Amino acid sequence: MRAPVPVPFQPRHLAQALALQSQAYPAFLLEPEPAFASRLDVAAPFNLVVEREGQLLAYLLAHGWPRESPPPVGAVLDPVLSGDTLYLHDLAVSPKARGMGIGQALVAHCFDLAADAGLERAELIAVEGAADFWQRLGFRTGSTSPALAAKVAQYGPTAQWMSRPL
Repeated sequence: MRAPVPVPFQPRHLAQALALQSQAYPAFLLEPEPAFASRLDVAAPFNLVVEREGQLLAYLLAHGWPRESPPPVGAVLDPVLSGDTLYLHDLAVSPKARGMGIGQALVAHCFDLAADAGLERAELIAVEGAADFWQRLGFRTGSTSPALAAKVAQYGPTAQWMSRPL
């Protein structure tokens, strides 16, 4: 079966996305609802979902952000803050939808939107062993400043800072 097409993340998706987040991530990485919802107000065109028959299969939270300055876990984002870099904050795919290429489809669509908006670079923190997935999509690890390394460490002992050109 062909993977569904990504569409913009709408407020009506929030409850299902929070439930999916709790399935996909350990407790220390869960964003409380106010923090999660604040990502919908920052560069909203980069937040995407895939749904089928009213069921959320996956979501991607991504926003324009200042280079090499990831927000802390649980931070409520300032809606007026933006930047020159696409920051991929969160990607979750439901267990029943894994292996369908949905994650890659969300990221590819997001890259197209960001490139159209003039962004030239993408950054993320790979958590919970996801670095291999992100490497397949062109992301690479690199050296980090002590301040950036400290921020990345807040995302867990296996977290890795990764970036790539768009």
